[in-house]
Amino acid sequence: MYFSMPSMRRSRHPLVRALSLLLGVALIGVLLVFGLVVAGVLLVGGGLLLAWRQWTRGRQINQTTTPGANHQPRVLEGEFVVIQQGRPVAH
Repeated sequence: MYFSMPSMRRSRHPLVRALSLLLGVALIGVLLVFGLVVAGVLLVGGGLLLAWRQWTRGRQINQTTTPGANHQPRVLEGEFVVIQQGRPVAH
């Protein structure tokens, strides 16, 4: 058992062909404009979100940092091992 769609017969009338072409181009144009609007909204929203985070982080750092206080550096301490990359060499 197999699924088959009925064959799509294109109209021979030139006016119907021209109208279907214009309808297809208009549909592609609408989708393109919609995509550009969505991309613009995401870009502007992302920029505003990043600006808001930087602004609140700057205010937070300015409130917690006082002159003369012990400043603890943000350093991750640990032990590190060098891993050899590549094929092992027989000596």
